Amino acid sequence: MERGDLFVVASPSGGGKTTLIRRVLEGFAQEGVKAYFSISHTTRPPRPGERHGVDYYFVDRASFERMVDEGEFLEWAQVHGHLYGTSRRAVEEQLAAGSHVFLDIDVQGARQVRARVSEVVSVFILPPSREELLRRLRRRGGDSEDTIALRIRNALMEIRQWSEFDYVIINSCVEEAARTLASIVVAEGCRQSRMRDRAVAILADFEGGSKEG
Repeated sequence: MERGDLFVVASPSGGGKTTLIRRVLEGFAQEGVKAYFSISHTTRPPRPGERHGVDYYFVDRASFERMVDEGEFLEWAQVHGHLYGTSRRAVEEQLAAGSHVFLDIDVQGARQVRARVSEVVSVFILPPSREELLRRLRRRGGDSEDTIALRIRNALMEIRQWSEFDYVIINSCVEEAARTLASIVVAEGCRQSRMRDRAVAILADFEGGSKEG
């Protein structure tokens, strides 16, 4: 079975990476493309409407730290005072099963994954402006103005790292940005290294036919 590709999608908080990944996966499901949205573990409390095992695995700090000590995370980081981590086993199982795996993580986590995994595609999602990011954070609700100000300060530090990524998408329009992300997935599947076996088989078919002719 052909192994899936690993995609790291990062953005500042409120940049829209989660929404974009979900849009892409919805489209892939309709097309029969195998894809998996990695569910992170976190110590932060659930936001209204979030569900355990669907949006995140919500765990206490002691449980998270035990998982770190036991090497269960492919990457983990502290973001805005809370811990977030990606299950190493879940990612590997899905890749081995032929699914494209999407990691919805921050810049710290993306850097860790790139250092530990040889074949990974990294995508950074940029908000169109500081003003628009502020609007999105306030519209989301649940955060105080002090927390939002912290997120904006952290966003500046993260955006400074944009050039570390393979691809950059400006999320001005969700539909357009989702199409761009899906196109990146398709393009990566057409790399010479991924198409080698098929291309060699087709070449052999033509060479065999020319001998018969």
